[in-house]
Amino acid sequence: MIENIRIQNFKSWRDTGNIRLAPITAFFGTNSSGKTSLLQMLLMLKQTTEASDRAMVLNLGDDRSLTNLGAFQEVIHAHDLKSMLGCQVEWTLPKLLKISDTNNPENSPIVSSDRLRFETNIAWEHAGLPERGRAVVQSFAYHFANLQFGMQRLSTGLNDYKLVNEGTRLKLARAQGRGGPMQTPTTYFGLPDEVRAFYQNAGFLADFELAFETLFKNIYYLGPLREYPKRQYAWAGARPTDMGQRGERVVDALLASRDSGAYIQSGAGNRLLGLEERVAIWLKELGLIESFEVRPIKAGGNLFQVSVKRTRQSSEVLITDVGFGVSQILPVITLCYYVPAGSTLILEQPEIHLHPSVQMGLADVFIDAAKSRNIQIILESHSEHLLRRLQRRMAENTMKPDNAALYFCATEQAGSVLNELKLDSYGNITNWPPDFFGDEFGEIAAMSEAALDRRGKQEAG
Repeated sequence: MIENIRIQNFKSWRDTGNIRLAPITAFFGTNSSGKTSLLQMLLMLKQTTEASDRAMVLNLGDDRSLTNLGAFQEVIHAHDLKSMLGCQVEWTLPKLLKISDTNNPENSPIVSSDRLRFETNIAWEHAGLPERGRAVVQSFAYHFANLQFGMQRLSTGLNDYKLVNEGTRLKLARAQGRGGPMQTPTTYFGLPDEVRAFYQNAGFLADFELAFETLFKNIYYLGPLREYPKRQYAWAGARPTDMGQRGERVVDALLASRDSGAYIQSGAGNRLLGLEERVAIWLKELGLIESFEVRPIKAGGNLFQVSVKRTRQSSEVLITDVGFGVSQILPVITLCYYVPAGSTLILEQPEIHLHPSVQMGLADVFIDAAKSRNIQIILESHSEHLLRRLQRRMAENTMKPDNAALYFCATEQAGSVLNELKLDSYGNITNWPPDFFGDEFGEIAAMSEAALDRRGKQEAG
C-alpha cells in the first residue's frame, strides 16, 4: 500500500508537502483546484514505468494513455523550465525484503525492511532554445532501512552520472579493473547496466527496481466518463486486467471471472461468492435493482446480454432499459472485487450520474473492499454524500479514522494548496473549510429573505 507521496512543481502544485495516504484516500475541492493533477502524477509514473521505451524519461501520454499531459512545458509549475519536477513515493512491501552482502555471506542478511521510499527529480535540459530541449533525470534514490542508493547527475556532461551510496551498513565494492562515470539511467527510476558491471555486490539493487515496478503494476484506473450500456456484448474469452478507462471491459471481466471459477471472500465467517454474485448483491443493497445476470443469447455462443429486474414484481429487462446509474456504477463495483487483493485503485468521480443515496452506499462498497480485500482506493470527488457516509461509519466505529485520509484542495494566487481534514474518533471534521460544498446556510438565508420580501410586496400591493 502507498503510505505517502509528495509532488513538487507539477502543474498547479508548487509543493504538496507530505501527503499521507490511507486505505481510503479522497480529494475534495472546487473545480480546477488541482484534485485531478494529484492522480495524474501517479498515472504518469505508472505509464512511464510500463513503457517499452526504456530511454524515455517520462511518458507524458497520448490519446491512448491513462493520462495525456502534453509537453513537459505544460506540466512544469508556472511553465518555469528552470524548476525541477519532483516526486516522492513511500510504500509498504507485501513481504519483508532482505539484503545480503555477497562479499560477506556469513553476515547475511545485513538489513531487512517492509518499507521502501523512492524519490526523483526531473530537469529540463535545452540546447539553445528551451523548446528544443529534453527532460533529463537530475537524480533519483531508493531509501531502505537507513540506506540510500541512487544516481546523481554530474555537471561535467549531459549523460554522466555518479552512483549514490549512503549509509554505513552496506557499501558497494568496485569490481577490479572497472571504473568510469555511469551512463544515463533507464527512465526515471532504473539503474544503468554499468552499476551491476562496476560493482561486485550491487545485485540487490534490482530488487528495488522490481518492487517499484510491481507497485505501479498493481495500480488500476477508472476514469470519470464511462461507456453507455449495450444491448449485447461479444466475448471471445478475453481476460482483461481491469475495466478499461471507461469501464468498457466490465462484462469481459465478469465473464472471465465466472469462467475461471474465481471466488471472493466476503468477510470472516461468510461464504465465498463469485464476482457476479458479489456485484449483484451490492446493486441490490444500493437499491438500484432486484437481480442481475449476464447470460448468453444462444447456448454456446459468444454474444451475451445483461439482464436485470428493477423490483421483485417487475419484468426482466436489459441493462439498457433501466436507469443510467446502474451501468455507471457497475464498473466501479466490479473493479473493487476483480483486481488482485492488495491492489491500489485510482478513481475519478466514481459517484457521477448516481442518486445521492447511491453515492452514500458507494462509500460502503469502498469500506468493504478495503477491509475484505486489502484494496487501497484513491479518489477525487465532489460528493458530499459519499463524505457524510464515511463520517457516519466512523461514528458507528465500523471504520477507524486512521483508515481514511480526506483532503480539501483549494486555489490560491501562487497555485493549489492542500488541507488535510482532521477527523476525531466520532467522524467529526474539526477544521471544516469555509464553503466546502458551497454556502448552504447562505442559500437558505437568501431564500428566506427573498420570500419575506415578496410577501411584503404582495401585502403592500
